[in-house]
Amino acid sequence: MLAKLTTRSAVRRCAVIGTAAAALVAAGLPSGIPHGTGPDLSRFYRQKVVWSRCKGADAPKDLQCGKVTVPLDYSDPRAGTLDLALARYRATAKKKRGSVLLNFGGPGGSGVSELAAGGDDFMGLTNEYDVVSFDPRGVGRSSPVSCGDNTDALAAVTDENADLGHPQDVLRQLRAAAEECARHSGPVLPHIGTVNASRDLDVMRQALGDKKLNYLGFSYGTRLGAVYAAQFPKKVGRLVLDGVDTLTEPMAEQGIAGAEGQQTALEDFITWCVEDIACPFGQDARDAREQVVQLVDSLDQDPVPGDLGGQFTGQDLVGAIGQALYSKELWPSLERALAQLVEDGDTRGVMNFATGGARPARTEGDGGLVDEDEVPLDNLPAALMAIDCADDPDRPGAARIARDLGRLRAEYEQASPVFGRYRLTQLLMCYGRPKGTDFIRDKVRDVHSAKMLLVGTRGDPATPYRWTVETAARLGSSAVVLDNKGEGHTGYASSKCVHEKVDDFLLYGSLPPDGSSCGPEEDG
Repeated sequence: MLAKLTTRSAVRRCAVIGTAAAALVAAGLPSGIPHGTGPDLSRFYRQKVVWSRCKGADAPKDLQCGKVTVPLDYSDPRAGTLDLALARYRATAKKKRGSVLLNFGGPGGSGVSELAAGGDDFMGLTNEYDVVSFDPRGVGRSSPVSCGDNTDALAAVTDENADLGHPQDVLRQLRAAAEECARHSGPVLPHIGTVNASRDLDVMRQALGDKKLNYLGFSYGTRLGAVYAAQFPKKVGRLVLDGVDTLTEPMAEQGIAGAEGQQTALEDFITWCVEDIACPFGQDARDAREQVVQLVDSLDQDPVPGDLGGQFTGQDLVGAIGQALYSKELWPSLERALAQLVEDGDTRGVMNFATGGARPARTEGDGGLVDEDEVPLDNLPAALMAIDCADDPDRPGAARIARDLGRLRAEYEQASPVFGRYRLTQLLMCYGRPKGTDFIRDKVRDVHSAKMLLVGTRGDPATPYRWTVETAARLGSSAVVLDNKGEGHTGYASSKCVHEKVDDFLLYGSLPPDGSSCGPEEDG
C-alpha cells in the first residue's frame, strides 16, 4: 500500500538533518532492556541520544537532530550496526512526560524531513512531550535503499504492449530488477521491514529515557505501531494509530483497493482543477481525465529528461501525482506543477512530490548516517517496495505469476487507468526477493497491552475505514476506535475534532468511548 506520508505540506519536505552522536553510558544496565536467552543487546539499550541543532538552511531553528545505533541483524548483533536519524522539538514544560514518537507512514517516508516541514501540527504536544520522529532503517539518511536509475525493464513488464505469451521473459525481468535493488541497497536490504523497525523503536524508547513508548503513527505507521504492541505489550504507553493499515489482506488486494482510492482522489482533484482557468487540462472534467491518461501514456512511450538526470516517465509522473493527492492542501501546488510539465516540459515541480528533493543513487554504505545530498532519488518507492515485500509472506511461484499476470493487469487497469499499472508494478517487485515474514499476519492479534486509540476516516482514499474495524478486531480489547466521518487520508491534520481527541489522549490519558465519532462538519 502506498500510504500517505502525512497530510501536512509534503511539498515543503527537505532533508535537514544535523550531525550528532549517541553516547554509550557505561554505568548500569537500564531496566528497559529485554530479558531472555537471546543475543546480548545491552550495549544498544545503554545508549542515550545526544542532540544538537539540525543543519540546513531550511531547518527550523528549534528543531534538534541526533541519532541512535541499532544492530543490523538482531539475531547476530556482532554482524554490524546501523545509525538511525532522529529529530525532535523539545517540550516546553519544565517537567515533561517524556517523548512521543511519530511515524508519518509510507512505508519509506523520512520522519525527520516530515517533522521539519509539518511540525506546527504537533506543537500542542510539546506542552508535555519532546516530539520526536526518525528515519527508519533503509529510509532517508538511515542507510537508504535504492533500485538505481534504470527501471525501464521493470516498467516494461506491466506495459499494455508486453508479450504475456512469453512469461519467462517477464520473470527474467523481475528477477533482474530484484537483483538491481539488492546491488544498490547494500547490506541493510535483507534486514529491512516492520518487525525489525519495531525492535528499533524499542531501542529508541530506551535511548530517549522512556519506560514506555508513547507513539502517534499515521497510515503505514499504524502497522508499525501494531507490531510494536504485539512484540512489546508491556512497554506500550499512550499509542495512537491514525489511518489504520491492514494486517491481513494480501498485497494484490491491497494494491487494487489503493488504486481505486487514488483514482477517486484524482477525479476529485480534476473536478476542482477545471473550475480554475489556470488548470492545464482545460475546463471540461471528462476531457481532463482523458488528458491525464494520455499524458501518462505519452511519457511512458517518450520520456523526457529529468531535472536530476535520467529519464522522467509516465510512471514517475503517476508516483508523483499519487503523493500529492492525499491532501487537498497540496492541490494548488499540484496544479502548478502539472502546468509546468504540460506547458513547459519542466519536471521539477512534479518531481518534488515524488522525491522531496533527494538525489541520485549511491551504491555503498557502512551503516552510518548519509549526507542529505546522498539520499537516492528513488529512496521512497524503493523503501516502500522493500518494506512491503519484507512484511508479506506470499510469494507466488513463476507458474502462478505467468498464469495470473494478464488477469491481474486487467483488474488493476479497471481499478484505475492511471494508477493501476503503477500499483501492479509494486506488487510484482516482490518476485525474486526472499519470502517475507509471517509474524504480522499470524502473531499480531489479541494484544494484551494498554488501551490504544485507532482513528479511521470514512472517506480515506488510501486506508479504507473497514481496515480500522478489522484491525481493531484483531488487536482485541486493547483497541478503541474513533470513527472520523470526514474525507482525506488520516484525520489528525484535517479534523479539529480528531486532533483534540488524539491530543487529549496523549497529553492527559483521556480516551473517547469505543465507537465514538467526529462529524464531517468539524473537518478543516
